[in-house]
Amino acid sequence: MRRIRVYVDTSVFGGTQDAEFATDSRSFFAQVARGVYVVLLSDETLRELAVSPEAVRRAWLDLPPTAVELTGLPDEASTLADEYISSGVLGSASIGDALHVAAATVAGADLILSWNFKHIVNYNRIRGFNGVNVRLGYRTMTILSPREMRDDGEGS
Repeated sequence: MRRIRVYVDTSVFGGTQDAEFATDSRSFFAQVARGVYVVLLSDETLRELAVSPEAVRRAWLDLPPTAVELTGLPDEASTLADEYISSGVLGSASIGDALHVAAATVAGADLILSWNFKHIVNYNRIRGFNGVNVRLGYRTMTILSPREMRDDGEGS
């Protein structure tokens, strides 16, 4: 059975150290360790993790190598991120968030996981990202928070 490929932005790793988000973030990463999901990481996520506190980096470094897929950050993703900005989905100050969505889209992720409710897990932003994606010939993206990935013990 093919594992679901989940693009994870830095906020999910950081969520392991936040009282409000820790339970759901850690539950998701436990499912990753059990082989339910593959985590996709772009160069943008790795850049952000490099300047994160050690405890946040540990959440990434402790993942089994077979559960991680590095996507890089191809020029195609940078171009798509620029299109999100020029189309008004995000402002230019949010280029990092645009790069996360674009990297996931170009890599063909099954979904994006984030705690960033202002710029990523946001109904109007998701509509905007997907409008640009469809216009440019990409597929639409499912964007969720780790809360929606909660392991309820049924089926996985």
